[in-house]
Amino acid sequence: MTDSYSIGDLARATGVKPTTIRWYEQEGWMPPPARTEGGHRVYGVAHLRRLGFIRHARELGFESEAIRALLDLADHPEADCGAAHTLATAQISEIDARLRRLAALRAELQRMATSCEGGVVGDCRIIETLADFAHGHCADPIHRERG
Repeated sequence: MTDSYSIGDLARATGVKPTTIRWYEQEGWMPPPARTEGGHRVYGVAHLRRLGFIRHARELGFESEAIRALLDLADHPEADCGAAHTLATAQISEIDARLRRLAALRAELQRMATSCEGGVVGDCRIIETLADFAHGHCADPIHRERG
């Protein structure tokens, strides 16, 4: 592992686009990097680790507010981790809710596909169902509520 990175090097090392790295800096998620005499950003290992933290939190689906709170917690290793636990369990609840919505959507799509017997588009149950934007005939109440 090298001690210094250009923004391009940091982007390649983490899979995060340079524009996103600059945005994280503007939002205060990343500390300002050192600058060369020519004004180019120079990042260190701490930036690499922090950017990895942010990317992982994003991959786990945390929203911006939660990531900001997690970053603040990470900056205070002596603090109680109860807040981190609360954020993680809230994220689990959100994922569970999304899974329920996805299962309802899958069930509705399965019902639509099963009702399709082929033929012409004018008689296609899938096209008819999609055209009914009021969702009056959706089988699953969760899907119907989101309509």
